[in-house]
Amino acid sequence: METQELHRGRLIDHIQLVVRDLAAARRFYTGIFTSLNIPIGGTADDYFWADELFVSTSASEAAQGELTGRQHLAFQAESRAMVESFYKAALASGGRDNGAPGERAQYHPGYYAAFVLDPNGNNIEAVYHGEARRSAASVRITF
Repeated sequence: METQELHRGRLIDHIQLVVRDLAAARRFYTGIFTSLNIPIGGTADDYFWADELFVSTSASEAAQGELTGRQHLAFQAESRAMVESFYKAALASGGRDNGAPGERAQYHPGYYAAFVLDPNGNNIEAVYHGEARRSAASVRITF
């Protein structure tokens, strides 16, 4: 058996979005993930994934024929410049503006974010929380 390795964050193991137009979703998420330095991890005819996010058609076995409703997903950015790059990439990849890059002090001082709607109406955010140091980039799971 081949050894597999996963990297996971703090709380969420994985999320699945079930979309009407997989090609539009693939174009959008490839654009934003490139700007955030997140590789697309796999693709098939009815799904693709990157890190903990799986995006599929309703024809995929896991979707059981149902589309997901409007979701809000926030991705961590390493800098304000990365938030701005995310926003530009999202608009260039089929996203619609839902809040230009800027500080949102109502969340906490230094909260710098941008919001876009993906081709299926999901509210997608990139956020930079300010200068911080992580104890680890991710949790490494080998099996």
